[in-house]
Amino acid sequence: MNAGAGGGTLLTLAGFFGVLSLFAIGGGNSAVPEMHRFAVDVEHWLSDQQFADSFALAQLTPGPNIIIVTLIGYHVAGIVGALVTTLAMCGPPAAFAYFVGGASERFKGKTWHSVLSRALVPVMIGLTAASAAVVVSTTGYSWISLVITFGTALTMYFVRVHPLWVFAVAALLGLGGLM
Repeated sequence: MNAGAGGGTLLTLAGFFGVLSLFAIGGGNSAVPEMHRFAVDVEHWLSDQQFADSFALAQLTPGPNIIIVTLIGYHVAGIVGALVTTLAMCGPPAAFAYFVGGASERFKGKTWHSVLSRALVPVMIGLTAASAAVVVSTTGYSWISLVITFGTALTMYFVRVHPLWVFAVAALLGLGGLM
C-alpha cells in the first residue's frame, strides 16, 4: 500500500475508474482487462500476482464482485483510495441508470430498443470472456495451475454443482501442497 499517495494519485484513481465505469457493459467484470492493463502495466501499482489475488478475493467476498476496484484503491492509497475508487466506479453508472432507465421505459416496445437490448448481450459476453482470459494469464504458468483452471471451467460449464464445492476442492489442493 502506498501510504504517501497524494491528491494526484487520488485524481488519477477517480478519473480512471469514473470513465471506466461508463464502459463496464455487463458489470464490473467486463472491465477487468482494462483495470489490469492500467493498474499493472501502465501505473505499476500492482504486480500480476497481486492483481490476480485481488480478483480472487473480490470473487470470494459476498455481495457485488466489483469490490476489486475497492481493493485496487486500497492497495494504492489506503482507505481514502478505496473510497475514491468505489465511488468513482459506482457513482457515474448509478446516475446514468437513473436517467436512462426512465427514458428506456418510454421507448420499450420500439424496434430500435429491442435491437439495442439484444445487441448488448454478445458485447457483454465478449467482454466477460476477455476478463477471464486476463485473469487466467496472471494466475501462473505451471501445468498444475492450467489443469486446475481448465478443470474448474469445464466442471462449472458441464456439471451443475454449487461453486462452494469447487472452493472446497481448491482448498484441499492447497492444503495438499499442490498449489
